[in-house]
Amino acid sequence: MGAAGAGALALGVPSVVAAGVARGAPGPRAAFQHGVASGDPLPNGVILWTRVTPTAEATPGSGRGPSSNLVWEVSADEHFGSTVASGSVTTDASRDHTVKVDVGGLAPARVYWYRFRVTGGPAAGAVSPVGRTKTAPATDADVAKARFGVVSCSNWEAGYFAAYRHLAKRTELDAVIHLGDYIYEYGAGEYGGKNGPVRIHRPAHDIVSLADYRIRHGQYKTDPDLQQLHRALPFIATWDDHETADNSYRSGAENHDPARQGSWAARKANADKAYYEWMPVRPVVSANNRHIYRRLRYGRLLELSMLDLRTYRDREASRFSKQSDAGATTITGRAQMEWVTGGIVTSTTRWQLIGNSVMISPVLLPPLNPDTTKAITDLIGIPENGVPFNTDQWDGYTKDRARLLDAADRAGKKNLVFLTGDIHMSWANEIPRKPADYPGAGTLGTEFVVTSVTSNNLDDMVKAPEHTVGNAAAAAITATNRHARWVDTDAHGYGVLTVDPAAAQMDWYSLNDRADRHTGEYHAQSWKVRSGTRRMTKVSGPAS
Repeated sequence: MGAAGAGALALGVPSVVAAGVARGAPGPRAAFQHGVASGDPLPNGVILWTRVTPTAEATPGSGRGPSSNLVWEVSADEHFGSTVASGSVTTDASRDHTVKVDVGGLAPARVYWYRFRVTGGPAAGAVSPVGRTKTAPATDADVAKARFGVVSCSNWEAGYFAAYRHLAKRTELDAVIHLGDYIYEYGAGEYGGKNGPVRIHRPAHDIVSLADYRIRHGQYKTDPDLQQLHRALPFIATWDDHETADNSYRSGAENHDPARQGSWAARKANADKAYYEWMPVRPVVSANNRHIYRRLRYGRLLELSMLDLRTYRDREASRFSKQSDAGATTITGRAQMEWVTGGIVTSTTRWQLIGNSVMISPVLLPPLNPDTTKAITDLIGIPENGVPFNTDQWDGYTKDRARLLDAADRAGKKNLVFLTGDIHMSWANEIPRKPADYPGAGTLGTEFVVTSVTSNNLDDMVKAPEHTVGNAAAAAITATNRHARWVDTDAHGYGVLTVDPAAAQMDWYSLNDRADRHTGEYHAQSWKVRSGTRRMTKVSGPAS
């Protein structure tokens, strides 16, 4: 595989100073400009990532620069007095000088420290910053508690990544779940903050080529707050649309013009290759296939299934179309649907969590009583459960939604919880069996939706003060969709999910000002679903 790294200091994570760097070669900070990262923890292993810049011209996407030889080390202590695993790896421009190592042989539920050292090439002697990671518990362990940071939608131009800085301080967490839109594909100035871009994208145009995507990933990984979070905790990530292009689907995207930008297949392949190079993810690889949907387990407590809702989906239907009700469209594709439903049905853990990039709970304008609206449905084609608010979500793929939820229901799974990003708002949802007959018909699961790290939400789009217009909008949403127990349309931030045998609780934290790199945060809201209930309860404060 390849190599990567960066040289900013980590909070609570000591940096390693290179000794004996060759004259004229990059120093440790120059050689490791893009940080270190870890991801996809298993009971016995974890992915380690870095990028080395061997020479000044070997910038991301340049295709330039000589190869580098590196040694990686994993230690049971932060001073590397007890090295438990090590190895060597070579990287070059064909991998954009990135490195990914799938380390095995580790102990479960343990904190480890890791670093990279360049042993060959112009940067020989350079040593990366030290990263901190944690393995998952043993598969059969009785886990008392698991805690995760949950984030989504981090647009470089819309603000600073202070949410990552605050989350990095929470070293009691097991991992960070990133639900997509880790990068944005827009050109410079196309999608900034409330008052325009806070900082400018590189390259200046929409990213299309492999070099473009590599440059953009490289730019994001120079952010000091993102680097700090990667050094502190392992990531469990999936993509949404902006890792490729806005509102993407199997054969195209809303933000893709074939006449100007070439074939969609080529652009998607470029985006995927750069993502796999630059992200600490462990794709599932078979003889003729590679995919990002995958499952991780935390003892007997929970399984986390991370979905890919862009690669295999059909183009969304219009709000008034009955196409999706007829079962003609898919959001998961057949193979992924069989995988996720099979995993839920056969799961032996107490909780089944789904890492879900777009909202699965219905949002309807308004939900109609199906017993009295069949004539309207038949006459003019309005879906009997109301008009969807956003068919880019599961509302545009109702048959797939029903397949997944019905499979879990038939299997008697009472602890199905979706973790969702994309919509740039915070929601606490119960997933109704029938939206127009809630709560009478019962619920099928619950959903915690986290807001954006920086990307525009309602107050930004209408250029109104936070929680003015937004509060009225939230009240309107919950009035017509009563299964949406709480909605915040305006704040930016992150979530902290705590799962134990008795309950799963999401605590939402909001930023004071995304345009201020040093902004503070505040606790916004907390909601809990107790085991076996499929119902949300508001609680007064964060989980202990």
